[in-house]
This record gives sequence, structure tokens and C-alpha cells, in this order.
Amino acid sequence: MPLTNDRDTHRSDLTLVTDPVAASARIFGGSIVMLDSSGNAVPGATAADLVARGISQEHVDNSAGSAGEKNVRSRRGVFCLTNDGSVTRTDIGGQAYVVDDETVANSDGTGTRSALGKIIDVDAKGVWVEIA
Repeated sequence: MPLTNDRDTHRSDLTLVTDPVAASARIFGGSIVMLDSSGNAVPGATAADLVARGISQEHVDNSAGSAGEKNVRSRRGVFCLTNDGSVTRTDIGGQAYVVDDETVANSDGTGTRSALGKIIDVDAKGVWVEIA
């Protein structure tokens, strides 16, 4: 229903999120975190249909646990990640795709990679990606 008066729309930066870790998963601090089809956190990897979540703020080892036995905190924002060699300054504004838990590319690898976020900059340090 359309508004007929002003609305107090709540806002949050929500840059830090917490998610259950998938069964048998180990996520290193500072690594790319994705969500699988069950909504569980997994380390970044070449795989289709994962959803970008953020960068892990801690090391969580659930390699011997079941899904949801442990949680991981991830932060959203702009982060410098390893370039697989394909990303150049002409890719700024385009999409970054996950290669592994620290590396991004400029293509989806013919449908084999999940999107991570927007390429903000490329420099000698790596690829700066906005994970929203």
C-alpha cells in the first residue's frame, strides 16, 4: 500500500554479520565468506550459486562439526583481495567473481564462479572490491 504520510524508515549500516558455518567447513580470518544454498557460511571457492557475505573477522574451524555448530563473524565493506591476473583498471565498476577464499577474477569462468561485489579499484596491492 502506498504511503499517505511520512514514514520513519529504520536504517543500519549492518557491516558486521554473524552466520552459522556449514558442516565440515574451515574459514580463515581475513578470507572471503560466502553463503551456500542452506544459508550456511562457507569459504570462498570456485562454485556457482554462492551468495557473497563478507570478509571473515576470525578463524572458525568447523571441519569436524555439523552445520550451525559454530558461527563466523564477517564484515561487509571495501576490501583488497588477490588478483588472479585477469582484473585490470578497465574492470573498475564491473563485477568481481570468487576464485578461492582470497582471490578474485573479472569473469564468472563460464558460469562456474559466484559474484562477490563491485570492483572499486585495482592497484599494486590487489583488487579493491565492495562487498555489499
